[in-house]
Amino acid sequence: MSDNDFTSNEMMTIAASRALKNTDVCFVGIGAPSAACNIARLTHAPDVTLIYESGTIGTAPNVLPLSIGDGELCDTAVTTVSVPEMFRYWLQGGRVTVGFLGAAQIDRFGNINTTVIGDYDAPKTRLPGGGGAPEIASSCGEIFITLKQSRRAMVDKIDFFTSFGHGEGGDHRERLGITTKGPTLMVTDLAVWKPDPVTREFTVVSMHPGVTREMVQAECGWTVRFAEQLEETPAPTETELKTLRDLNARTKAAHSGGKSGEAA
Repeated sequence: MSDNDFTSNEMMTIAASRALKNTDVCFVGIGAPSAACNIARLTHAPDVTLIYESGTIGTAPNVLPLSIGDGELCDTAVTTVSVPEMFRYWLQGGRVTVGFLGAAQIDRFGNINTTVIGDYDAPKTRLPGGGGAPEIASSCGEIFITLKQSRRAMVDKIDFFTSFGHGEGGDHRERLGITTKGPTLMVTDLAVWKPDPVTREFTVVSMHPGVTREMVQAECGWTVRFAEQLEETPAPTETELKTLRDLNARTKAAHSGGKSGEAA
């Protein structure tokens, strides 16, 4: 793969990373959110403060962690605090500007399911669960979401309400007394989405290079709304691609015990 080519997953990770600012304090989810947050730290936002659920603050991992308990997080953190302090003082205390989450299922209002697929008592698939995501979704200043699009993931109605987004839409968060913004951005492998300012339904504001409206709709379980001024997501820069590929190569080597090489 040349530096001028990129995959849809690379485009998603890099587009998501661009949303973080240097001044952000970000609560990081494992997986795609972790990759995006660390690419931001390694490129345009070197002073971003990354926090993981296990209590690591200001962590700067050299490779992507396998879980929140990965020793790489603690080894590279400015400090590590207890989980109760992390949630009660840092998160619920309003000290975290952004929560970066993934989702197994999500609906048009940014409500997330990471608990079960199917009926709760007899599920088709039992998922890892919410962990700290329900608290992150309500207590962080705003929420960014990243996931790969599919009709199975982006559904008209989620099977289980794990993390509250905008509920039924409109002012539902405010009516429940939740004062934070909730989901303000969703980045998929096809497009960038933002909630409508009134209905709070996610709307496509930018499509990645080479993506069409038909492609976005084909991988979404609800009728997609597109912004009137629809833009094209800027392609990854050479620096962004090299940084992501180097990070993936280091991670692959560290987790496999092999030699570093170009990530697929």
